[in-house]
Amino acid sequence: MTSILFEIKNSIAFITLNRPEKYNAFNREMALDLQEKLDQCEKNIAVRCVSITGAGKAFSAGQDLAEVIDPNGPGMEKILSQHYNPIIKKIRDLSKPVLAAINGVAAGAGANIALSCDVVIASENASFIQAFSKIGLIPDSGGTFFLPRLVGLQKASAIMMLGDKISAAEAERIGMIYKFFPATTFVSEAEKMAVILSQLPTRALAFTKEALNKSFQQNLVQQLQTEDTLQQRAAATNDFKEGVAAFIEKRKAEFKGD
Repeated sequence: MTSILFEIKNSIAFITLNRPEKYNAFNREMALDLQEKLDQCEKNIAVRCVSITGAGKAFSAGQDLAEVIDPNGPGMEKILSQHYNPIIKKIRDLSKPVLAAINGVAAGAGANIALSCDVVIASENASFIQAFSKIGLIPDSGGTFFLPRLVGLQKASAIMMLGDKISAAEAERIGMIYKFFPATTFVSEAEKMAVILSQLPTRALAFTKEALNKSFQQNLVQQLQTEDTLQQRAAATNDFKEGVAAFIEKRKAEFKGD
């Protein structure tokens, strides 16, 4: 059974973490497969949105600890540098919006992969756990970068050190995620949101993502220059022309992603 399910439908790439018997915990095969699928999404011009979710009851329990203690396994010196860090970089560099649809528990690296995505939504049954302190490790996979920027230093520090389970409702309340939905409608709501993202001006969303990425490293003057540069690129797209024409003609814009 493949550890990653992959389907492209209506300009959306649906990626499903598929080790349900292990709560979609990552091993080397699954991590490398996810990297490959993200690369495919970047290269395929037909893909205008990527949606990531989990099979079964969990989104992802993080690292499969059986692999960590396996003497023939990759070892901690490779797990971050070869497995998780490339995943986070590929998600942030992907020139298309990435939606994380958190169907169940997202723990450890699973939680932080989710938080690196552009839009994060969750089922009411989902939860987020920075489980690292429970086994003597530090948060990784970009967790120490993204979480304090989402919820503030004090809240992030407590969540990470105490290892509290954060419900979907609480995650929305503190700004960790965008929205949560009832379990009965979550799948349809997630697909609906992916459709919306796939029908927006894809290059403008990519430029927005690039600007947000740079905002973590630049001062205000530098960021204003970045906005100026990227806005000129956005204004040169066909989708911008269509958006203006639709506004003037009082109709819904039909963006093509170019």
